[in-house]
Amino acid sequence: MLFFILLCLLLGLLLGGGYYAYRYAFYSPKAGREDLPVHKGKQYEPHLDEIARLLQTILDRPCEFVSVISYDGLTLSGRYYHVADGAPLDIAFHGYRSAGLTDFCGGAAISQEMGHNLLLVDQRAHGKSQGRTITFGIKERYDVLTWVQYAVERFGKDTKILLYGISMGASTVLMASELPLPENVKGIVADCPYSSPMKIIQSVARKKRIPAAATAVFSWAGAKVYGGFDVLESDPVRAVRNAKVPILLIHGESDGFVPCDMSGEIQRANPMQVFRCTFPGADHGISFLVDPERYRHIIKEFCGKVLST
Repeated sequence: MLFFILLCLLLGLLLGGGYYAYRYAFYSPKAGREDLPVHKGKQYEPHLDEIARLLQTILDRPCEFVSVISYDGLTLSGRYYHVADGAPLDIAFHGYRSAGLTDFCGGAAISQEMGHNLLLVDQRAHGKSQGRTITFGIKERYDVLTWVQYAVERFGKDTKILLYGISMGASTVLMASELPLPENVKGIVADCPYSSPMKIIQSVARKKRIPAAATAVFSWAGAKVYGGFDVLESDPVRAVRNAKVPILLIHGESDGFVPCDMSGEIQRANPMQVFRCTFPGADHGISFLVDPERYRHIIKEFCGKVLST
């Protein structure tokens, strides 16, 4: 009897802790989602004027709102920016609880300078896309495949495609790198990716002085029971080992959210296929703002190489 009581208590603790972890880390309410999240944090303060200028530039560009149906039945939304018929297409995936307009206001400028068409995606459970659960790339990696298939069907089998991601979006496109992507995908650019969903969850928890072991147990349970996915199912390191396309990793050396060595771990998983550039003094997701000329040069050089082969 005592054993049964203890078992029920442990199960209750697991389900209760798992529910809290799910609501905190994975759940995304429909209300309050923003196309233009506010940049919060001291790291952004020196760059707010430039962010506002870049953001206004992309807001002034005409776009077409497009959508696809995900593998599990969600309507996913995006913004398509046309530059030229037959041009390469950049498909961009934003970060955790963020948006494409803000995360890629700088990247959109580089894309336009290169003469590329651009598709800014609202990840599932963000923006105008459906879904209530953010899965840290586990399910989103299949959404990458869906958007690529949409692009090939719409723009033609000869369309050259580049995948871009920042933060969670960077890890998402890296996890998609081991999926059966069509030959249209010529390269992947991942800015400040984490090396695994669980590791970044534990990293954030440690900063809040929450034990890593408890975080792992409750996060796994919350994702499995309430989110319907396994947070350990995939990660960028394992996926990149099997990648067949060239990958460029970019990371700020002073990243206070995703430790810079996480991208180093990813690069070491497949050094023949993965190139990595770090930016001294750059915090999370602002390498472009810290050194825009070097960032432009690195992106354009990488794109030039992969698109010419």
